[in-house]
Amino acid sequence: MEGNVELLDHPPYSPDLSPNDLVTFPKIKNRLRGQRFPSPEEAVNAFKNAVLDLPANEWNKCFENWFECMQMCIDLRGEYFEKQ
Repeated sequence: MEGNVELLDHPPYSPDLSPNDLVTFPKIKNRLRGQRFPSPEEAVNAFKNAVLDLPANEWNKCFENWFECMQMCIDLRGEYFEKQ
């Protein structure tokens, strides 16, 4: 421990714990689908605008679901995921 902070290993990646991948980014991707951009800067600006155009309640719902999934994972000590 250094400076009273305990370093923990990063948990394995799970899409269940990454709601942006499942909820918000597909909506943004669908909005940008089929468009062509003459420069990387214009693509970045289009992405920023799509992010800013998502209603606040979409972001709130996304993070509320994320907190619920994270709490379930904590409560079940990481056994939240089905073994394959």
